[in-house]
Amino acid sequence: MILETAFLALSGLMTLILIYIGFYAINRSIFHAQNIVKAKVVLVSGLFLWQVYLYMMARSGILEDFSLPPRLPLLIIIPLFTFSGIFVYRNRTKNWVQQIPISWLVYYQSFRITVEILLYWSMTYGILPALVTFEGYNFDIGFGVLALLIGFLVFTKKVLPIKYVVYWNYFGLLVLSSVIFVFVTGTYFPDFYGETESILTPSFLEYPYILLAGFLMPSAVFIHLLSIVQLKHKTTNNN
Repeated sequence: MILETAFLALSGLMTLILIYIGFYAINRSIFHAQNIVKAKVVLVSGLFLWQVYLYMMARSGILEDFSLPPRLPLLIIIPLFTFSGIFVYRNRTKNWVQQIPISWLVYYQSFRITVEILLYWSMTYGILPALVTFEGYNFDIGFGVLALLIGFLVFTKKVLPIKYVVYWNYFGLLVLSSVIFVFVTGTYFPDFYGETESILTPSFLEYPYILLAGFLMPSAVFIHLLSIVQLKHKTTNNN
């Protein structure tokens, strides 16, 4: 119960942070009151409806079938990644993207420290194997610490140029890709690690644990993409 509450609390906190970032950008880029309200309603409704979708998918039990085709990637991960890529690309030159402070998108990624602690905690409950924690092949906790370091060196001390944030974003996507690879191969192709059964237990695909793959991890990808297009647009305009 405590672990479930922790997953819900972190997801709730990150949702509020995303809403705050969105409202901040909307307030500074839209100048018609009616359009401001509409944009905020769309943002909040989208986040809420996705949570409802995740809950319903988890309740249905369809994700707990580890046979092929892989249901978790097809029904959760790929749709979210596709949406993130299309949304960010279509809005890459919009004014609201540039209104978000660059440092916010960097410090946001520090939440991955807490995610890794929750993964380790899940392991102690037998929900996850050590393979997908920092005791195995998941090094995302180091990247969460790196987010704080990069933010400090670039925005507080100003000893590193802003271009390093772009490199850092690409590195973050690479780290996430490696984590996803471990989860997906371990779940649907366990023989890759010398196992005969999926490394995940069906419990991890129940609500609220599904929030890791269905919300927390995709939000990190979305923020990376948003930061990259923001910085590239800013660099292009400065040249």
